[in-house]
Amino acid sequence: MKDELIDVLNEDGIQTGEILSRAEVHKRGLWHRAIVVAIINEKNEILLQQRSDNKATNAGMWDISVAGHLSAGQDSLSAAAREINEEVSVLLGYRTEIKDFRYMYCYRKEQKFRDDYIERQFYDFFILRTSGVDDKTLFFQKEEVQAVKFVDILTIQKMIENNEIVQRPEVYNILTNFLFRF
Repeated sequence: MKDELIDVLNEDGIQTGEILSRAEVHKRGLWHRAIVVAIINEKNEILLQQRSDNKATNAGMWDISVAGHLSAGQDSLSAAAREINEEVSVLLGYRTEIKDFRYMYCYRKEQKFRDDYIERQFYDFFILRTSGVDDKTLFFQKEEVQAVKFVDILTIQKMIENNEIVQRPEVYNILTNFLFRF
Protein backbone atom coordinates (compact mmCIF):
# COMPACT_ATOMS: atom_id res chain seq x y z
CA MET A 1 0.00 0.00 0.00
CA LYS A 2 1.36 3.40 -0.98
CA ASP A 3 1.89 5.85 1.90
CA GLU A 4 -0.60 8.71 1.88
CA LEU A 5 0.72 12.23 1.15
CA ILE A 6 -0.17 14.92 3.69
CA ASP A 7 0.05 18.72 3.80
CA VAL A 8 2.43 19.88 6.54
CA LEU A 9 1.13 22.73 8.74
CA ASN A 10 2.82 25.20 11.05
CA GLU A 11 1.85 25.37 14.73
CA ASP A 12 -0.95 27.82 13.85
CA GLY A 13 -2.56 25.36 11.41
CA ILE A 14 -1.41 27.15 8.24
CA GLN A 15 -0.08 25.07 5.36
CA THR A 16 3.67 25.41 4.92
CA GLY A 17 3.62 24.29 1.27
CA GLU A 18 5.53 21.12 2.17
CA ILE A 19 3.90 17.76 1.34
CA LEU A 20 5.30 14.61 2.92
CA SER A 21 4.30 11.01 3.39
CA ARG A 22 2.17 10.20 6.40
CA ALA A 23 5.00 8.07 7.81
CA GLU A 24 7.50 10.94 7.50
CA VAL A 25 5.07 13.45 9.06
CA HIS A 26 4.64 11.21 12.12
CA LYS A 27 8.32 10.28 12.29
CA ARG A 28 9.32 13.95 12.42
CA GLY A 29 6.35 15.01 14.57
CA LEU A 30 5.11 17.65 12.12
CA TRP A 31 1.77 19.41 12.40
CA HIS A 32 -1.00 18.24 10.05
CA ARG A 33 -4.80 18.05 9.90
CA ALA A 34 -7.18 15.17 10.65
CA ILE A 35 -10.93 14.75 11.02
CA VAL A 36 -13.07 13.16 13.71
CA VAL A 37 -16.73 12.30 13.08
CA ALA A 38 -19.39 11.18 15.55
CA ILE A 39 -22.22 9.35 13.80
CA ILE A 40 -25.39 9.66 15.89
CA ASN A 41 -28.59 7.67 15.30
CA GLU A 42 -32.19 8.67 16.02
CA LYS A 43 -31.89 7.28 19.59
CA ASN A 44 -29.00 9.71 20.29
CA GLU A 45 -26.56 6.80 20.36
CA ILE A 46 -23.04 7.22 19.00
CA LEU A 47 -21.47 4.72 16.64
CA LEU A 48 -18.18 3.41 18.00
CA GLN A 49 -15.62 1.40 16.10
CA GLN A 50 -13.15 -1.04 17.56
CA ARG A 51 -9.79 -0.38 15.97
CA SER A 52 -8.04 -3.28 14.29
CA ASP A 53 -5.44 -5.10 16.36
CA ASN A 54 -3.00 -4.32 13.52
CA LYS A 55 -3.18 -0.51 13.91
CA ALA A 56 0.03 1.33 14.82
CA THR A 57 -1.71 3.27 17.61
CA ASN A 58 -4.53 2.38 20.02
CA ALA A 59 -4.81 -1.13 18.54
CA GLY A 60 -7.93 -3.01 19.65
CA MET A 61 -9.40 -0.03 21.49
CA TRP A 62 -12.84 1.43 20.89
CA ASP A 63 -12.88 4.82 19.17
CA ILE A 64 -15.24 7.47 17.88
CA SER A 65 -17.18 6.59 14.70
CA VAL A 66 -14.54 7.73 12.21
CA ALA A 67 -11.17 9.46 12.38
CA GLY A 68 -8.56 9.98 9.71
CA HIS A 69 -6.02 12.19 8.01
CA LEU A 70 -6.61 14.71 5.26
CA SER A 71 -4.79 13.79 2.08
CA ALA A 72 -2.67 16.51 0.48
CA GLY A 73 -4.88 19.16 -1.10
CA GLN A 74 -8.05 17.82 0.53
CA ASP A 75 -10.48 19.82 2.68
CA SER A 76 -11.90 18.52 5.97
CA LEU A 77 -15.45 17.88 4.75
CA SER A 78 -14.24 15.83 1.80
CA ALA A 79 -11.91 13.88 4.09
CA ALA A 80 -14.76 13.17 6.53
CA ALA A 81 -17.00 11.83 3.75
CA ARG A 82 -14.13 9.80 2.27
CA GLU A 83 -13.20 8.22 5.61
CA ILE A 84 -16.80 7.22 6.37
CA ASN A 85 -17.32 5.79 2.91
CA GLU A 86 -14.00 3.89 3.17
CA GLU A 87 -14.13 2.63 6.74
CA VAL A 88 -17.77 2.20 7.68
CA SER A 89 -20.53 1.90 5.11
CA VAL A 90 -24.16 0.94 5.20
CA LEU A 91 -25.61 -1.91 3.19
CA LEU A 92 -28.01 -1.04 0.37
CA GLY A 93 -25.77 1.62 -1.12
CA TYR A 94 -26.12 4.45 1.43
CA ARG A 95 -23.46 7.10 0.81
CA THR A 96 -22.54 10.03 3.01
CA GLU A 97 -22.65 13.48 1.44
CA ILE A 98 -20.86 16.65 2.52
CA LYS A 99 -24.14 18.49 3.15
CA ASP A 100 -25.01 15.98 5.90
CA PHE A 101 -22.19 17.03 8.26
CA ARG A 102 -22.39 19.53 11.11
CA TYR A 103 -19.06 21.18 11.94
CA MET A 104 -18.51 21.45 15.70
CA TYR A 105 -15.01 22.90 16.15
CA CYS A 106 -11.25 22.44 15.68
CA TYR A 107 -8.82 21.40 18.38
CA ARG A 108 -5.14 20.54 18.39
CA LYS A 109 -3.41 17.67 20.11
CA GLU A 110 0.15 16.48 20.57
CA GLN A 111 0.90 12.90 21.55
CA LYS A 112 4.10 10.87 21.48
CA PHE A 113 3.53 7.15 20.99
CA ARG A 114 7.17 6.25 20.32
CA ASP A 115 10.36 8.12 19.46
CA ASP A 116 9.59 7.56 15.77
CA TYR A 117 5.80 8.16 15.97
CA ILE A 118 4.65 11.56 17.16
CA GLU A 119 1.21 12.97 16.45
CA ARG A 120 0.82 16.73 16.17
CA GLN A 121 -2.60 17.20 14.67
CA PHE A 122 -5.32 19.76 14.21
CA TYR A 123 -8.62 17.86 14.40
CA ASP A 124 -11.78 19.13 12.73
CA PHE A 125 -14.71 17.58 14.62
CA PHE A 126 -18.02 16.88 12.85
CA ILE A 127 -21.33 15.31 13.80
CA LEU A 128 -23.31 13.26 11.31
CA ARG A 129 -26.92 12.45 12.25
CA THR A 130 -28.46 9.42 10.63
CA SER A 131 -31.63 7.38 10.96
CA GLY A 132 -32.65 3.88 10.04
CA VAL A 133 -29.12 2.57 10.52
CA ASP A 134 -28.10 0.04 13.13
CA ASP A 135 -24.90 -1.86 13.73
CA LYS A 136 -26.33 -4.94 11.96
CA THR A 137 -26.69 -3.04 8.65
CA LEU A 138 -23.13 -1.73 8.71
CA PHE A 139 -20.08 -3.26 7.13
CA PHE A 140 -16.56 -2.03 7.69
CA GLN A 141 -13.05 -2.19 6.33
CA LYS A 142 -11.50 -5.17 8.16
CA GLU A 143 -7.96 -3.74 7.92
CA GLU A 144 -9.09 -0.67 9.89
CA VAL A 145 -12.01 -1.79 12.07
CA GLN A 146 -12.84 -5.11 13.74
CA ALA A 147 -16.27 -4.30 15.23
CA VAL A 148 -18.85 -1.50 15.48
CA LYS A 149 -21.67 -0.73 17.91
CA PHE A 150 -24.02 2.09 18.86
CA VAL A 151 -23.86 3.20 22.52
CA ASP A 152 -25.31 6.03 24.58
CA ILE A 153 -23.18 8.81 26.04
CA LEU A 154 -23.31 7.31 29.55
CA THR A 155 -21.75 4.10 28.22
CA ILE A 156 -18.99 6.16 26.61
CA GLN A 157 -18.33 7.86 29.95
CA LYS A 158 -17.98 4.42 31.60
CA MET A 159 -15.67 3.27 28.81
CA ILE A 160 -13.50 6.35 29.42
CA GLU A 161 -13.29 5.54 33.13
CA ASN A 162 -12.33 1.92 32.29
CA ASN A 163 -9.75 3.00 29.67
CA GLU A 164 -11.56 1.02 26.94
CA ILE A 165 -11.83 3.90 24.48
CA VAL A 166 -9.30 6.13 22.73
CA GLN A 167 -8.80 9.25 24.82
CA ARG A 168 -10.54 12.14 23.05
CA PRO A 169 -11.84 14.32 25.91
CA GLU A 170 -12.10 17.29 23.54
CA VAL A 171 -14.66 15.34 21.50
CA TYR A 172 -16.54 13.58 24.29
CA ASN A 173 -17.08 16.78 26.31
CA ILE A 174 -18.60 18.60 23.33
CA LEU A 175 -20.59 15.51 22.38
CA THR A 176 -22.01 15.19 25.91
CA ASN A 177 -23.15 18.83 25.89
CA PHE A 178 -24.60 18.46 22.39
CA LEU A 179 -26.59 15.31 23.19
CA PHE A 180 -27.98 16.53 26.50
CA ARG A 181 -29.55 19.53 24.70
CA PHE A 182 -32.01 17.17 22.98
